[in-house]
Amino acid sequence: MHISRVQLVNYRNFERADAKFKSGVNTIIGENGSGKTNLFRGIRLLLDADQLRWAYRLQETDFYRGLKSWRGHWIIISLEFDEVSQDEAIQALFLHGTGVVEQSVVGRATYNLIFRPSAAVRQRLGELAEGDQAALQQILNGITIADYETVFTGKSTANFTDPDAYKTLVGDFEAVSFPKELNPPQLGGPIPRVLSVSKEICFTFVQALRDVVSEFQGQRTNPLLTLLRSKSGEIDPAKLKPITDKVKDLNQAIEDLPDVGEIRSDIRQTIRDTAGETYSPANLAVRSAVPAEAERLFQSLRLFVGETDDDYEGAIHELSLGGANLIYLTLKLLEFKYQKAKQACANFLLIEEPEAHIHTHIQKTLFDRLAYADTQVIYSTHSTHISEVSNVENVNVLSRSGSRCEIFQPASGLDPGQILSLERYLDAVRSNLLFAKSVILVEGDAEEILVPTMVKEVLGISLDELGISLINIRSTGFENVALLFHDDRIRKRCAIVTDLDASFFDITPNEDDTAAVAKLKLKAAGSAEAGLARQARLNSFKAGNSWLSTHFAPCTFEVEFIRSGNAEAAVDSLAAVYSSAPTIRTATEDLRSTDPERFGKRILTMAENIGKGWLAIQLAKRVTTKTRIPPYLLEAIFTAHRPLSRAVLSNMIAHRLRAHDDPALLPPALAQSVRDHAAQYQRGEIELASLLDVLAKALPGDVIIEVLGQA
Repeated sequence: MHISRVQLVNYRNFERADAKFKSGVNTIIGENGSGKTNLFRGIRLLLDADQLRWAYRLQETDFYRGLKSWRGHWIIISLEFDEVSQDEAIQALFLHGTGVVEQSVVGRATYNLIFRPSAAVRQRLGELAEGDQAALQQILNGITIADYETVFTGKSTANFTDPDAYKTLVGDFEAVSFPKELNPPQLGGPIPRVLSVSKEICFTFVQALRDVVSEFQGQRTNPLLTLLRSKSGEIDPAKLKPITDKVKDLNQAIEDLPDVGEIRSDIRQTIRDTAGETYSPANLAVRSAVPAEAERLFQSLRLFVGETDDDYEGAIHELSLGGANLIYLTLKLLEFKYQKAKQACANFLLIEEPEAHIHTHIQKTLFDRLAYADTQVIYSTHSTHISEVSNVENVNVLSRSGSRCEIFQPASGLDPGQILSLERYLDAVRSNLLFAKSVILVEGDAEEILVPTMVKEVLGISLDELGISLINIRSTGFENVALLFHDDRIRKRCAIVTDLDASFFDITPNEDDTAAVAKLKLKAAGSAEAGLARQARLNSFKAGNSWLSTHFAPCTFEVEFIRSGNAEAAVDSLAAVYSSAPTIRTATEDLRSTDPERFGKRILTMAENIGKGWLAIQLAKRVTTKTRIPPYLLEAIFTAHRPLSRAVLSNMIAHRLRAHDDPALLPPALAQSVRDHAAQYQRGEIELASLLDVLAKALPGDVIIEVLGQA
């Protein structure tokens, strides 16, 4: 039996979200604050016996924070199980309350936590006249959290994440239309509190490893003590009696030492001398604190570990952070094994961000080896190394948009061939696109190296700060990765950037051409033809998909870099390419030429001589605030990152003003006017058009004007 689906409605940072899981190992990935911990907590409220009591103590703060008002709304957490165990006990439970019966045997089951207004409140809402907002507000204003109830149901048929289904079950607050039936059948039947799925399963939660040392010090949280307590109940008391007798004898021997007796007498006498007989303790003893009870003896045991080969074994607080975390994780897994041995009808292991301080090789190995038989494992992680080895079919991607979080399944709707191609691309480098807010796909090393540098130097903000992952596909097979970004899969923006490879010189065949020139023209014509075919293919591929955009360099990236006005960066790099002074002089003239044939051939010759990647490194060293970003790249960046926030734009403007710090070119008064307008824009006091007017006068032709055109 495994969890196949989790629906969250109005719960914390989820307005409505739908997570899909498979048997075996599953991975949940997402940025900070995207709801990974809340998703786990939702599951635990239904399946973790330690959390069950909190299901009856939900508060206003547990409602989705984007609601105008929580009053009257419901929190719904719904689990769907598949391949339900045929064990008699679990079949009886699901047949009684949660199962969907197919041919008298339960194969699929639902189990729901519903936090809703009491029946009396729901009845009053159902009696409202449609459209009577005044009466509705009067009822809602009087609702407190004490008017809410928690119920568990099974055999539900509703898709709770469907807005129309929510209106049918809960009500339409805008239209003031509420159901008169208090317990519609789509909600399923109530499950009595005496029946609990958590009692029939093995469930272990391993929380994020934030402060392992403090966890080992707590009586309740120490995983070693949990293991020892479970074992102490299984040991024959007769075997422990000789040990406890020895401890009692040891304690008595310590207490009978003459020095101990003398100190006890001295303490008693000193108290009497100080406080007098009336206020002195009636009795006082000095005894050994070594416990003589079997359970307390077990609790006194501590773990000592040696990380190196010098035979030294240190306490947990002496270990490295990674070593301590690994030990903690190991003990929690052992706890799970002990529970699993009790032959529960289903086994669930939830692990929250196991990668903290753990070496990348251990992360991969750990993930690879945690495939316990008959166990569903669900990870949450920030690690690209774990996402690299995850099966993309078993991945849920969490994404944050303002106060709202969404859940995506990247393999949804893909056929096996597409999934196989996607798996091959999602290595440790490219898998970071699953963590990004938006993505730019490029075809080569030059763009991967130079674009982030240009954005940082020219605009004063990094791609990372914009939430953009720039992914080098190292080919023009963009579709294999771009298919991720779709309404059915990951709803994030993806900009595809590639070259049209149009010729920058005359490629008309001429009978006077030498063999070498004829071959060059033929090759250039073939590249241009392939570029147009690629443009048509990609535009067709992204048609009707609002998450994808295509952006084309007219020729190649290197040529467009020079054409945009960056010849001097290439001139400064010539010494890293050529050793001959005459060649450097000729190359300088070529690069500074306004003839595309001259500067185009020269920059591509340089790339061929030392490699595109190495040339990009040399050019990146020479990027400054005066570097020009090719227009098609600016378009791609600010199509992927949309909308452009007022704060980010204001920071870019401040950076561009610092780049124009020459009073002769930008008078201080005009610069201050720009700053004032930027501050007003950031505060929302003026709109973009007003800011653009001032910038156009102060910084004519500056890159920030182009950026504003994309905003």
